[in-house]
Amino acid sequence: MYHFTDGGLRNVWLQNGYELKNTAYGETVSIQDIDGLVTAVCVAITRKKSKLTGAEFRYIRSAMLLSQASMGKALGRTEQAVAIWEKSGRIPKYADILLRVLYAQHSNGDEKVKDIIHAMNDAERTIHLVMKETSKGWSSTESSEDLLCVA
Repeated sequence: MYHFTDGGLRNVWLQNGYELKNTAYGETVSIQDIDGLVTAVCVAITRKKSKLTGAEFRYIRSAMLLSQASMGKALGRTEQAVAIWEKSGRIPKYADILLRVLYAQHSNGDEKVKDIIHAMNDAERTIHLVMKETSKGWSSTESSEDLLCVA
């Protein structure tokens, strides 16, 4: 069995689905379906009966591509608060529950939840609205690139 320690996890072992290889740099592991494994690990973590550890909280959050800042905003807390939870392992009960529910709905393909998560991720980017006057009036497009101010 292979001890899967991705993302700081300590309690996950792989029975199969991997291959150990010797390279010039030492032994490496090749996982055949890493995306499927990450999803399965997250689902298993969200269904476990005990509280989430800091590493588990971080693993699920990262699997949804949420930053600590985005997670903090969603929970009404700061980025630093989320970092402390993940490092100390003292996750507030409401944050534990909310993250499990968000991931469960996200992994089940709930488009509304996916849209919310994408919006949370997008909140970290600076979005510029580019306004253009046309014969039908003003229209807008979004750009996340830095724009030069032209006078």
